[in-house]
Amino acid sequence: MGKTARKTKAREEVTVAGAEGSLVRNVLAQLVLPLAELVRGDLRELVHTLGMQAIASMLEQERTELCGERYKHSKERQVTRGGSTAGRLTLGGRTVQVRRPRVVGHDGEVALETWKQLAAKDPMSDRAYEQMVVGVSTRKYARSLEPLPAKLAEGERSTSKSTVSRKFVAATQARLNEWLGRDLSALDLVGVFIDGLHFQDDVVLVALGVDSSGNKHVLGLWEGATENGAACSALLSDLQHRGLRADRTRLFVIDGSKALRSAIRDAYGKRALVQRCQVHKVRNVLGHLPKERHTHARNAMRQAYKSRKPDNAKKLLLNLAASLESKHPGAAASLREGLDETLTVMGLGLSPTLGRSFATTNPIENFNGNARHLARRVKRWRGGSMILRWVGAAVAEAEAGFRRLKGYRDMPALVAALRKHDEKHQTPRRELDHEKNAA
Repeated sequence: MGKTARKTKAREEVTVAGAEGSLVRNVLAQLVLPLAELVRGDLRELVHTLGMQAIASMLEQERTELCGERYKHSKERQVTRGGSTAGRLTLGGRTVQVRRPRVVGHDGEVALETWKQLAAKDPMSDRAYEQMVVGVSTRKYARSLEPLPAKLAEGERSTSKSTVSRKFVAATQARLNEWLGRDLSALDLVGVFIDGLHFQDDVVLVALGVDSSGNKHVLGLWEGATENGAACSALLSDLQHRGLRADRTRLFVIDGSKALRSAIRDAYGKRALVQRCQVHKVRNVLGHLPKERHTHARNAMRQAYKSRKPDNAKKLLLNLAASLESKHPGAAASLREGLDETLTVMGLGLSPTLGRSFATTNPIENFNGNARHLARRVKRWRGGSMILRWVGAAVAEAEAGFRRLKGYRDMPALVAALRKHDEKHQTPRRELDHEKNAA
């Protein structure tokens, strides 16, 4: 056979093999597709059925280890089979009825360890919590669950509005208690944003910390009737107790509340650098002006806040206050009040991006917006405890999606500025010895 003939024959063999392979694949596909269609409709029921069979097998296996094989007499046997009884387990966000095998001894029924482990944790609380957070109401909780096989559905319980509500309350309270008790001493915090979140007649003060790497951490919550000095002092006292000590300088960014400013001064003294939110300052000044003057005043203040030098910015703002003095003295007084503290960040030598991040309370305003969105479905608040639980749920949701502060790569500049401030206000050794002897 010539070379050309051999090549032709090889090509024919490859063609035939390819055709046969294609035919086999087509046949297998025709066999698999009906099977997939058959399984798809009953897959959920199949999984539930196999799961219940596995639970029954584990329980029966433990009973066999305790009682021995069926129908085999043993003189060493201390316990015997006692039939079965109805029990309940959590499955798919609801409780279902399950037959539980019994083991009986001389002193009564002996508990099976397998059953203890299966019934020890209630995953329904976590399921109810997740459903409420993503927007499912207590009335529609049952509709949000996957359907059960008919046999299991007969004993379905714990999907009523009241039961789901109790589960959600328990889950949110437990998470809130755990979160509010966190130790803060391990966090290298350099900045703290504090703002109030209003719910009808109640206010929740929220503290958001930023560490030296630019990562955000919600530090604490405190509920009060108003954003007064008592609530502000209580929040700061709680933060100090959990590790936010006053032995180093930190930058506090606030909305301009005088009560909060006073509480920070009392708690942290000279170790606190305070930056008042520039956005709130603009808003407060505009509140004293007629609408036709808003554009001019807003543009003038924004232009001043864009300055890189605090002296220039202060000069521009004082000039604006002077121009408003005769016709709008309230606006001029509002602008002058706390003016220096709206320029604190400007004097720290930060990059424009990082400076803007610390010049306003926008980072915490974003969190507050998420909290309001989560709580929008609540029609009636039943006190501060309920408000704190919902805000705590918002904290967990927000922290999962936190990004680092804009300009975080320039955080070393802020850290250096704060340490320089520490050196400037360092307590002399003689005063430390005197305080120690007095104590």
